[in-house]
Amino acid sequence: MTVGWYVHHHGAGHLARLRAVAPSLPGVVALSSLEPVDPPCPWIVLPRDDGAAPEDPTAGGTLHWVPRGHAGLRDRMARLASWIAEARPSAFVVDVSVEVAVLARLLGVPTVVIVQRGRRDDAPHALAYAQAAAIAAPWTAVTHAPESALPAGRLHFCGALSRLDGVLFTPRSAGGDVALLLGAGGHGVTAPDVSAAAAATPDRRWHVAGPLRCTGPGVVDHGPHADIAALLERCSVVVGSAGGNVVAEVAAARRAFVCLPQDRPFSEQEEQAAALARLGVAEVRASWPAAGAWPETLAAAEARELSRWGALHDGHGARRLADVVARVAAGAGAGAGATAGAAAGATAGGGCRGSSANDPPAGSVELEPPRFAPVTARATRPRS
Repeated sequence: MTVGWYVHHHGAGHLARLRAVAPSLPGVVALSSLEPVDPPCPWIVLPRDDGAAPEDPTAGGTLHWVPRGHAGLRDRMARLASWIAEARPSAFVVDVSVEVAVLARLLGVPTVVIVQRGRRDDAPHALAYAQAAAIAAPWTAVTHAPESALPAGRLHFCGALSRLDGVLFTPRSAGGDVALLLGAGGHGVTAPDVSAAAAATPDRRWHVAGPLRCTGPGVVDHGPHADIAALLERCSVVVGSAGGNVVAEVAAARRAFVCLPQDRPFSEQEEQAAALARLGVAEVRASWPAAGAWPETLAAAEARELSRWGALHDGHGARRLADVVARVAAGAGAGAGATAGAAAGATAGGGCRGSSANDPPAGSVELEPPRFAPVTARATRPRS
């Protein structure tokens, strides 16, 4: 069985999702304009389709990005079509692109569309959803926005998934160090902002990871290649964006969280932050707090009940997503209904460290409804 997996190049979350799922999905081949130094599976580099002044990029509002006369777009789509014709994949996962999803379906390949938070009720998104064999959401029914435009019939709630799902984190007492995780998709935080926050919290040390570079009293700069697991293990509270990857990693570590949603298309991070606020796991701030507000803000985050993260993440999200893809690839379709977070109204859970995939621990949120089989054990590809 061969499965294609398109990875969008913006930010780090799309690649992180594939890294989490690839060990549970033998036969997956990635296609992307990203060029990772350590790809988790066979990797095909696609031509870029940006970098020039676009002409009619939405084709009259029917798509998101198809600039007329763009050689890179033409070469990119031709390479995708060529691979599909040669490899004859049983399914194609799209994370994320309306145009790639439509192309794969036009070539007769069933698609699994991974969705993100946000108000995605426009015509292009509706087209991709209507054509998909399955729609996979990396969150739970409990944390789903009730006004979402996603069609329910083929929507599968997999739960948040992270490359750190197999890591055991030590609970931390309040008052510890701070990890600043802003992701690779862009942000509005500056080094002076961080320095002022550190000066206002002299009993804590701030650890900065990602593209923002900052040093000074009370600040440690770990750079864009930081060991995130080590930082989460060390720190008692995280300050970060509302990107899907950041949220999933904080959830995996069960850490206190100050959430700073950044500007994204379709209000993606604002919707994510709203979901976390409803769940009660994060202190959400629309902008970077004033320096004097940081002691109270960090303490408020640490006072929250961290077991509530279990309503979003139980450590099995990657295998649930792999199961959905495998069922589509096998020709069985993905069925209907949610696959995670069926216990509507639940707001707390204890995680699943040390439990088997089929036996969630006592006190955790039940994430497997009767209509969908539990996550299955399968051969896994070693991480490269």
